[in-house]
Amino acid sequence: MNKLPVFEGFLDHFTAEHETYKKMYDSSAPQDFKLPEPWGTKLNRLQFMCVQRCVRPDLLLPAMSNFVNDKIGEYFIVPPPFDLGLIFKDSTPTAPLIFVLSPGADPLNALEKYAESKKRAVAKVSLGQG
Repeated sequence: MNKLPVFEGFLDHFTAEHETYKKMYDSSAPQDFKLPEPWGTKLNRLQFMCVQRCVRPDLLLPAMSNFVNDKIGEYFIVPPPFDLGLIFKDSTPTAPLIFVLSPGADPLNALEKYAESKKRAVAKVSLGQG
């Protein structure tokens, strides 16, 4: 990274200010960390993410969300509300609902309540570990 023109001299700065960057490393929200000058005002959001990628790559996703929010708006980072009734309208007997879940997501209760309100049975098939 230090070989890119915009980061020229950053390695020396990083070495000299290692205690400051240790605070960034220890921070639970490194995406909100204010870099010491001149880098705090010299780098844009994308360049800041390059620095964060070096210091805290495990928390890069919140920085990416900040970047997207700044550039094109919150609409692109906030998931739409889960509306099972609206989703169900798109399904047919030959195009069933398929839920691809992320850890912690469980739409089963909402699906069962919706099916009960429509007096329908739910056929559940788990394609993974359960």
